[in-house]
Amino acid sequence: MKSIIVYASTHHGNTKKVVDAIVSECGVESVDAISVQEKDLSEYDLIGFASGIYAAKFHPQIIKFAQDNLPDNKKIFFIMTSAMDKDFSKSITSSLKDKKFDVVGAFSCKGYNTFGPFKLVGGTGKGHPDEKDLKNAVEFYKGLTL
Repeated sequence: MKSIIVYASTHHGNTKKVVDAIVSECGVESVDAISVQEKDLSEYDLIGFASGIYAAKFHPQIIKFAQDNLPDNKKIFFIMTSAMDKDFSKSITSSLKDKKFDVVGAFSCKGYNTFGPFKLVGGTGKGHPDEKDLKNAVEFYKGLTL
């Protein structure tokens, strides 16, 4: 099964840490949607979209990348890092309403956050993603490929 993870990690690199752990352990290809706006994804069986969460939404560049590049009838998954460790995948799936795809999973973990008022208190989620988060992310990905 040929897989790729498209990610945006702009704040503290939380999402990149998670993606890098999966890439390192599982040999998955990855692409940074901040620096690459176009990629032919038709040859991939499984496509991941990974992002930090900004105001309860995926990074706008991930959403635009998916809208512009996701072919129909693909299996997709989501990876999110946020202060709240919650599933925010509706923010991207609702923007892809004109596409046909099968969501096969979503992974979320805490990430270090110093946005807005959190900066005043030194941030939240310090130390995250930690080794346990990274291990859980790798296990999540492996579960998708069984």
